Amino acid sequence: MSQRSEALATRLEQGASALATFASALTDTEWHIRTPKDGRKVGVVVHHVATMYPLEIELALKLAGGEAVAGVTWDTVHTINARHAQEHDATSKEAALDLLRRNSAAAAAAIRALSDEQLDRAAPVSLNADAPLTCQFMLEDHAVRHSYHHLAVLRATVTRRLPAAKAS
Repeated sequence: MSQRSEALATRLEQGASALATFASALTDTEWHIRTPKDGRKVGVVVHHVATMYPLEIELALKLAGGEAVAGVTWDTVHTINARHAQEHDATSKEAALDLLRRNSAAAAAAIRALSDEQLDRAAPVSLNADAPLTCQFMLEDHAVRHSYHHLAVLRATVTRRLPAAKAS
């Protein structure tokens, strides 16, 4: 295992852990609050992050192998996210947190298995206008960043929706 892959895996684990800690403390009411931008429930977003780890790792591993990521567009991402939100609208906290723990652990293990040479490999990525991106960039911009990004949105969502007395 390289120091770089260990650092990436550790950052992914820290983000997933922070999201799990936040989500674990939510009340049932908070779990069901809808986010302002896309209307997904807080709990659905936690489940979404967990669900996306395998796909994000799969795409990064393609790059690690020198293979281009083709056919993935933002429209595809939005369609996947909308379908996921519909199918998992009633997801339980326990199920989402269990999936988050399992999939983040598997993602971290996959990252730890990467060499520096694999992290440095670049190939075109359709999601980014076919720019040649490295495996490391793909990991940082997707699997590693994902939990941090959504955690910030969820914190803001829950804070905005709390009564003034509870928010202080």
